[in-house]
Amino acid sequence: MTVREYEKAAEAILFTMGDSVSVKSLAAALELSEADTKKIVQNLMDRYQENDSGIQIIELEDAWQMCTRPELYDYLIRIAKQPRKYALTDVVLETLSIIAYKQPVTRQEIEKIRGVSCAHAVNKLLDYGLIRELGRLDAPGKPILFGTTEEFLRCFAVRSADDLPSISQDKIEEIREEATKEAQIPVEV
Repeated sequence: MTVREYEKAAEAILFTMGDSVSVKSLAAALELSEADTKKIVQNLMDRYQENDSGIQIIELEDAWQMCTRPELYDYLIRIAKQPRKYALTDVVLETLSIIAYKQPVTRQEIEKIRGVSCAHAVNKLLDYGLIRELGRLDAPGKPILFGTTEEFLRCFAVRSADDLPSISQDKIEEIREEATKEAQIPVEV
């Protein structure tokens, strides 16, 4: 490999790792001596300095880390403060709907309604800040009660859970009939 190829490999490693990478680890990855690895990284550091790049490589004891130049932090803060975009799959959205309409509700109650485990969906909703733990139910095992958050209200443009749209009784009956047909359960009159 040429010196430039080693530089590209070192650059890719430092960029991908995000955290600091020790001289020893980088040398092993490049299959070079530590002295040669130090020269390769110094070449990169010089190149970033000469090109007046927005990124730099800093040395931390016997390690290096690729990072943003401190004078550019204001720009990073602007983008970091943008609202998060959530990936609300059908499963996550269904679980959120149950929590919104039934709150406070336990995981077991959600699973009874959905008929399947909801652990992943509940964890995603907690990560997104759309639901929170409201406390514990006074029952055996003290299950956690879940409810929606202010972030949920903001995202769905409602002032309170009371403002959520309601479903008409006709629609509920229609859904019940469809569900019983799918499950092939005889309808009791």
